[in-house]
Amino acid sequence: MLMDMHMPVIDGVTATKMIRISNKPQLWIIALTANALDEDRQTCFDAGMNDFINKPIAFPEITCAILEYLQNHS
Repeated sequence: MLMDMHMPVIDGVTATKMIRISNKPQLWIIALTANALDEDRQTCFDAGMNDFINKPIAFPEITCAILEYLQNHS
């Protein structure tokens, strides 16, 4: 799941934290943001996200994120 960090109702960090504490099956969550600082990346990982991609999205980055997911779930 791609999680945009700046959504209109709830931000991606809060949404991810809610998903992680739920009893529902856990998704592979990839942060999607224009915030490219190391502290932004760490905030996403601290919230429980599995990967981090900066905007604008580049095809190789999406490919790498999907391959990492497949390697961890096959």
